[in-house]
Amino acid sequence: MGNIYAVTNQKGGVGKTTTTVNLAASLAENGKKVLLIDLDPQGNATTGCGVDKESLETSSYDVIMTTSTAADAIISPEELSFDVMPTNADLTAAEIQLIDVKLREHRLRVALESTRDRYDYILIDCPPSLSMLTVNALVAAKGVIIPIQCEYYALEGLSSLLKTIERIKQRANPSLEITGLVRTMFDTRNNLANDVSRQLITHFGNKVFHTMIPRNVRLAEAPSHGIPIVKYDRSSRGSLAHMALASEFVRRENK
Repeated sequence: MGNIYAVTNQKGGVGKTTTTVNLAASLAENGKKVLLIDLDPQGNATTGCGVDKESLETSSYDVIMTTSTAADAIISPEELSFDVMPTNADLTAAEIQLIDVKLREHRLRVALESTRDRYDYILIDCPPSLSMLTVNALVAAKGVIIPIQCEYYALEGLSSLLKTIERIKQRANPSLEITGLVRTMFDTRNNLANDVSRQLITHFGNKVFHTMIPRNVRLAEAPSHGIPIVKYDRSSRGSLAHMALASEFVRRENK
């Protein structure tokens, strides 16, 4: 049965979607069966996978609202070697519509039970907020992958997320654990980035992935072409870093 991972950080602009899309692609390149779920109403992971979010007939919104099954919403884009459950702005309405629904935080977990056996890994791209959508992802997940940019406010924003993870663990998902923190857009020449990186390792030890994702122009260009970096420029620093991250991730999870 495929393990589910929520990729989340309440702070925007930290490379969350980039990490999700490219980790999914890199795992697939290593022969793993992967499903990427876009649970962010902005739909950036959807477009980053070359899917037109405006023409979707079924999306993660329909799955959350139980008007469609997970299998109905999953697509297999031609350019990719992994599956996608896409989304669009319709998902914004789910926050309000779920307010008075019983067991609303379990919607995604229940929906995925019938499809988990098809995959080795399921990665959920969460919105950059601690919303009911993020809670659904955390309740469904085995682990949490936290992309983090090594800058001044990094640790401060992380504390709220850690408290939420702990509350979810206590109340709804006892098996939830932090899989790892990924340092993104990292510049080794930046003294502040190196200082924050050292603080992360001090606080989280081996929960911090050894692999760091560098700032890379080719990595930033790939989403505009609707393909992951491994398909856009396999030899680029961004591609090599994500392939290394995928290998490290698999080694950790197989221990």
